[in-house]
Amino acid sequence: MKAIEVKVFDNDLEKAMRILKKKIQNDGLFKRLKLKKSYEKPSEYRRRKEREALRRQRIAAARSRRYR
Repeated sequence: MKAIEVKVFDNDLEKAMRILKKKIQNDGLFKRLKLKKSYEKPSEYRRRKEREALRRQRIAAARSRRYR
């Protein structure tokens, strides 16, 4: 796992916290923590992975159509 760092300038802790939260959200850490909070059945795991793959394919297809 990579370290997530945020520099605080001029004691502006509020801004640093917003930046940290955004970095954590973009990294997917919140999502992973939420998934690990409770047990996920193997069938649910497979269904979730399939849904995520379909979503990635739809996004990729939409991007490729946009740049034609």
